[in-house]
Amino acid sequence: MKFFVSCAKGLEYLLADELSALGLGKATATIAGVNAEGELEQALRIVMWSRLASRVLWPIDEFDCPDEQALYDGVRALPWHEHIKPEMTLAVDAHVSGDKITHARFAAQRIKDAIVDRMRDEGLERPSVNTDLPDVRVNLSLRKGRASLSIDLGGGPLHRRGWRGAAHEAPLKENLAAALLLRAQWPRLHAAGGGLLDPMCGSGTLLIEGALMAADVAPGLMRHGSLPPSRWLGFDKAAWKTIQSEARDREAAGLAALKPVIHGSDIDPTAIQAARENAEVAGVAHAIRFTRADVADLAAPEQEIGAVVCNPPYDERLAADPALYRALGNALQKAVPQWRASLLCGNDELAFATGLRAGKKYQMFNGALECALIVCDPIAVPGRDPAQPRELSEGAQMVANRLRKNLKKFKSWRAREDITCFRAYDADLPEYAAAIDVYEEEGGKRRTFLHVQEYAAPAAIPENDVRRRRNELLAAAREVFGVPPEQVSMKSRERGKGGSKYGRFEQREEFIVVRENHALLQVNLFDYLDTGLFLDHRPLRRQMAEQVRGKRFLNLFCYTGVASVQAAVAGAASTTSVDLSATYLQWCYDNLSLNGQGGNQHLLVQADAMAWLEADRGQYDVIFCDPPTFSNSARADDFDVQREQLKLLRAAVARLAPGGVLYFSNNFRRFKLEENAIAEFAQCREITARTIGPDFERNARIHRAWELKRLG
Repeated sequence: MKFFVSCAKGLEYLLADELSALGLGKATATIAGVNAEGELEQALRIVMWSRLASRVLWPIDEFDCPDEQALYDGVRALPWHEHIKPEMTLAVDAHVSGDKITHARFAAQRIKDAIVDRMRDEGLERPSVNTDLPDVRVNLSLRKGRASLSIDLGGGPLHRRGWRGAAHEAPLKENLAAALLLRAQWPRLHAAGGGLLDPMCGSGTLLIEGALMAADVAPGLMRHGSLPPSRWLGFDKAAWKTIQSEARDREAAGLAALKPVIHGSDIDPTAIQAARENAEVAGVAHAIRFTRADVADLAAPEQEIGAVVCNPPYDERLAADPALYRALGNALQKAVPQWRASLLCGNDELAFATGLRAGKKYQMFNGALECALIVCDPIAVPGRDPAQPRELSEGAQMVANRLRKNLKKFKSWRAREDITCFRAYDADLPEYAAAIDVYEEEGGKRRTFLHVQEYAAPAAIPENDVRRRRNELLAAAREVFGVPPEQVSMKSRERGKGGSKYGRFEQREEFIVVRENHALLQVNLFDYLDTGLFLDHRPLRRQMAEQVRGKRFLNLFCYTGVASVQAAVAGAASTTSVDLSATYLQWCYDNLSLNGQGGNQHLLVQADAMAWLEADRGQYDVIFCDPPTFSNSARADDFDVQREQLKLLRAAVARLAPGGVLYFSNNFRRFKLEENAIAEFAQCREITARTIGPDFERNARIHRAWELKRLG
């Protein structure tokens, strides 16, 4: 019988080798799995013994399926009373491709309906649905108009071994852990008396999987306890009982012989506690030595040979610390230079940061995230120094050339106006669609930081091309500016429901101090979408600062208060900064304090700017109003700048002192100023051109600005 064994992408050839070792005569790797041939008993043995498989799918029917009705009819035609009893529970998983049936959950629902209706045709009660722990799990694969229905013999994902309780952050799946161990040749090294080490062990997945592998414990033994993994009526219970009994005998012998040659450490005590608890449940705690330690303090195990397996931290944005990867590489070279290492890194750049020379590199997927698995044997073979630049690809070289051209163009302007924070690149090359902003730190360190904002690529661009262009852009930027990866912040700027996304990105809480005009300012390049300093308003802030000496300044929707700080430093008699966000007002307060400003003449107001304006009776000589495009905060009325412009500007102009000026700006690309209505209460002229600096000439519509003066 032909059947299918699925796995994570990148594990196909390892899985094919494993299935051959389990006795299958034919096992051919394909995308995300292996096409196998064998008897049902062999398929059940895979359920028990495969360390790499995700599911074992035993086919029960196949038919043409051009549309939804054909799917329903094909499923209903099957004798489901031969597969499931009415009192049993059912779940359906569906995987679909094509343009006729595009929604997997809908397909699963139609299959469930067809099964229930056929059972009723037979005069039987309908089975219930249990998506978590069903008695029978049915799987649909619909591809090129052909439907394949199978029984999931394992009853669900096979990476679940049954021992995991305590988890630390996002644990590595056990079948991926097994792949790292096999690439490290851990079974061979263990047989030769070698040790196993994970210096960043988290909740212990790699070490526990390694211990169970060394002890010859079947990965499926704990998964369902004494019950079979499926109650499908075609399930061979006698064969499963024999397989289970054999596995228990091998487990008892293997655990009794397992020696304490496995070592794990982590800097987080919570992770170590979770790892110990998991090892106890798995029955291998006696073989693993856990210690709390920083990777830099890694101690050499007593074994002369062995394997290092490690999954250093990274997340879905690859926001990992290359310095940590470098520390890992240094520690391994010092502690276990002759061991073999199998390291799952977030990407090629992070793998390169270890400084280790990889004898082999494999593409693997941790969920949807593509990762780089590097194998070093031995570890001590010198690698390239990550501090040395890598040769740029043709695309990266194009970006680097454009960056150098821009820097040359901006050189005299930056020197003349003493510019230290600026935009160096803004999608100058359309295929490399991103903005690169430069922030030069003030003070002793004088480091250069890059803030890279990637614009969302069209859906038609393949993800691999998007990723390649992103990496080439970053490589070019680091090359030109000579900055290490940890001084580069990479973000994606997309439009979502409600406008730009301003949520948290990282939790570094790392502020650096920069200078604009004569003011020192704190910026945060890593934690938020925006940094605390809108560079495009630099010329307008300078113009206002030149006007406010001895005058009263009002900053509406003040954000982090940069314009207020510059006004205060320039000698304004008073500043009033209004914003609804306590976080931004605290940021403004910190910026004022950084410049020796504060006191009663510099007022911070937490309020809805519109409501505050209508209630305020003060007068101001210079007003800056830069509202968001729209806002739907729960603490204020909904705001839309196009809809509310007249109400906002009328109220703001009413607060101008005689001879005062209001500067109004916004970045809504489709904004239309209601000039005729505004002419009834103010003189108004557009000044956008003189508020755009040379570094934003390519994106001259990044904002628009107007100057308003009160009539009479």
